[in-house]
Amino acid sequence: MRVNCVGAIVHDSSGRMLLVRRGRPPGQGLWSLPGGRVEPGESDAEAVAREVLEETGLAVTAGRWVGTVDRPGPGGVVYEIRDYLAEVSGGTLSAGDDAADARWFAHDELVRLPLSPGLVDALVGWKVIEPTSGLTATG
Repeated sequence: MRVNCVGAIVHDSSGRMLLVRRGRPPGQGLWSLPGGRVEPGESDAEAVAREVLEETGLAVTAGRWVGTVDRPGPGGVVYEIRDYLAEVSGGTLSAGDDAADARWFAHDELVRLPLSPGLVDALVGWKVIEPTSGLTATG
């Protein structure tokens, strides 16, 4: 079974990326892009805005689609995650919903974080971040 999901790639004015630490499975304890399931009748843009608000307290506007990844889930479920650029339009950063934490990170800090599998590969492949000597495509 495939589950439609979205993710948001959000940067602040300093170029730092917004990440959330998952508070529940799948990926509990790992840092990842904010996002989640697309609800019935919801557009991807609406889902991006809702999920980011629920997980981070920030209001965002979804921009262009950047790429799609498939991630395995429990019981043979496959999460199809469509990632979009998004821009903050308001709110105050605060972890909520199923996020245990929400923070801004410089791209070179990603190497020190326990990241969701394949996140760096996807971001480098989509040219969202540049590979550096400290940032390898293993996280």
